[in-house]
Amino acid sequence: MIRLSQRVLATIAAVGVLLAPVAAQSPAPRKLISPQRGDATVEITKPDTKLVKNEVVTVIMVKNTSASPIAGLKIEENWYDGGGNPVGGGVYRHTKPLMKDEVIRVELRTPRSPKFKSNQYQFTHANGAVKPTVVKILTASAPTM
Repeated sequence: MIRLSQRVLATIAAVGVLLAPVAAQSPAPRKLISPQRGDATVEITKPDTKLVKNEVVTVIMVKNTSASPIAGLKIEENWYDGGGNPVGGGVYRHTKPLMKDEVIRVELRTPRSPKFKSNQYQFTHANGAVKPTVVKILTASAPTM
């Protein structure tokens, strides 16, 4: 008589032999890329700000021109009244690393206020500051790794 433990062991071994070729054909793991440290550079289009119902919507196209991916990209839009006092703003956070030469569309939404007179943008990332450069047109190219 074969004991129960020997049967279980034989079954596991048989399954392992059958699945070995499938495991060998799985794709190689993706290579991890170190993110940008310190100051990063991006190209942006001129912000397009429009009133949509009860919101001020600003659309900006952003392209990573740094040598490495930008992790934790954050763009803040701050609105000020006539006296220079802050009265609101919007925030955009990019959840994935922005790869080199990748172009994204950023949409900032802020509740409309009659006090809005001027605004400014602040670009940061997880490991430092971001220096934007305004360009007329961004060409979308495939991101490089």
